[in-house]
Amino acid sequence: MLEPTISAGFARALMELAVRKGASRKLLAARSRIDPAEVEDDDNRIALAKYIALMRAGQELGKDPALALHFGEAFDMSELSIVALIGQTCQTVSEAMEQLNRFGRLMIDVEVDDAAGRRLVLTRENGKVWLIDTRKNPNAYPEITESTFARMASASRRAPGQMLKVREIHVTHPAPSYSAEYDRVFQVPVHFSSTRNALLMNNDSFMTLKAPNPSRYVFGVLSERAEALLKALENSETTRGRVESLLMPILHTGGANMDIVAGKMGLSRPTLFRKLKTEGTSFEKVHDELRHKMAIGYLGGKKVSVNETAYLVGFSDPTAFSRAFKRWTGTSPRTARVKD
Repeated sequence: MLEPTISAGFARALMELAVRKGASRKLLAARSRIDPAEVEDDDNRIALAKYIALMRAGQELGKDPALALHFGEAFDMSELSIVALIGQTCQTVSEAMEQLNRFGRLMIDVEVDDAAGRRLVLTRENGKVWLIDTRKNPNAYPEITESTFARMASASRRAPGQMLKVREIHVTHPAPSYSAEYDRVFQVPVHFSSTRNALLMNNDSFMTLKAPNPSRYVFGVLSERAEALLKALENSETTRGRVESLLMPILHTGGANMDIVAGKMGLSRPTLFRKLKTEGTSFEKVHDELRHKMAIGYLGGKKVSVNETAYLVGFSDPTAFSRAFKRWTGTSPRTARVKD
């Protein structure tokens, strides 16, 4: 795993909450190094370190040390992520849990202790039913535990009857100065410095709870989109993927070289060379193949001319572009445009 990330939807909503509590949007952005434009699209990714910095800045500037609890309480998951929308189209809570674990990384990309890669695990021990958060090193950022559990506890109180009732909250971090706020938010006993981060449930009957209006069509549409987002996230975790994402916006300049990209990644040129070699490729190959892929896309769309395509993929000379295109495909760009 490279740098952990979180959905931009979480950062946007957190920033809005902190502003409502009196924090300056400008100072929040400066302290977290988050450009507000980065969070306009909920599907964008924000470095987890920036998100944590935003949380800490919001706590201070909004004068609310319990901001993470209030964030979990204030926003339903469906307002923040496509994953929750998929859950709402599932036929049962059990199916929704499966999808949550499948696509959970789209919400927040963290390491987990579960061998199967699940962040949330339902277990039965001595007649008790536990919903355990398996996130590694949870005490490094207890705010993530706070917001996650506050959101889940709030959702359980909205569920019909007693099927999704939480009996106790267990967290591994010590009691904070605002522990009294836990009582108000959770409304059940909270155990600090516990051996696990978990919700003790009244039973596991909620797993068979039926959704009021499950839609397999909507489920399929949302799942397809989530699969594409997950693939993009996985690609971004490779050095090649990161190089491609940095090359795309500067490809048209024709000056997209290894030194520039290495600098943007915070790496030296030799380090970037070694990382790409480990993945069986090179900067030159990634650059060339990206030009090829982008050229095919532009010409296939028939919205730009051959000369414009040459410029967009970084060729100042259309003749040089034509030679490269023939090397890639065996035909000329003009012929390929006509065929498509």
